Amino acid sequence: MANESFKHDPAIDRFNAMREGAYLNFKWTRKTVTTAVIGFIVFPTALYYMTARTHNRWNWTGKRKGEPLAINP
Repeated sequence: MANESFKHDPAIDRFNAMREGAYLNFKWTRKTVTTAVIGFIVFPTALYYMTARTHNRWNWTGKRKGEPLAINP
């Protein structure tokens, strides 16, 4: 027995069609270029810089209470 209280919403179909065809209407604008540069260049570079800066700075293995975690305090 089908659920008789279900109402089909055409807005959902329009939204799905828009999402499936979004690449067809894509244009490079100032906003999309800025987002791409920040997301694909600036953020990974900053993440790499912070990671490289703190690599081998901390030693967590075999530390006892009162011993510093920093290698060069």
